[in-house]
Amino acid sequence: MLKTFLAGIALGVVAAAAAVYAFPAVDVYREASIISVAANGGNREAFHINVPMDRIMVGAPGKARTVPDGLDWPTDEVLATVRAELFKIRNERDAVVGVASRIAAKSDDKDVIEWVLHLPARGSMYVTMDPTPREGGFRLGELRQGAREFAPLTGVLTERWVVDTSGEEDAPAGRIELMASYVGQPESLQ
Repeated sequence: MLKTFLAGIALGVVAAAAAVYAFPAVDVYREASIISVAANGGNREAFHINVPMDRIMVGAPGKARTVPDGLDWPTDEVLATVRAELFKIRNERDAVVGVASRIAAKSDDKDVIEWVLHLPARGSMYVTMDPTPREGGFRLGELRQGAREFAPLTGVLTERWVVDTSGEEDAPAGRIELMASYVGQPESLQ
């Protein structure tokens, strides 16, 4: 009786493993990365966000229209100057390759803008931006931390708002362009 019970458990585990292998619950497709070599070394990669179509969430104090509708932003005084946004990010082929969050906060002594880009098949990068736009209307940020593929990298990310001038009826209001430029850290030859 005990042998039959143990054999049933073993066969059940094998059958469950075979079912998970044959019918995966999540079928993650990795879009091919579009990376170019920068003139001074390193890699460059461009992403964009079509606004408002790629906006998943917007949270801000006193905002008349929230995304998603009915989002109840906390009224705590600490969050009075914080704006949080969540977006789908697209590559140069206009394919969605991940999600990004953008946090902007103001205080008396310092303004903060932070991005987290998450590409599910590759990893995540955390970037802090200079809140003051530079000449040409873009912000420059530094890659502070990365996960998986981005862990050994250092580099910068630029953010730029581009207004849509096509005049098409279903066109986005504009797009946020993100240009990542990164290089791996030197490895020891020993």
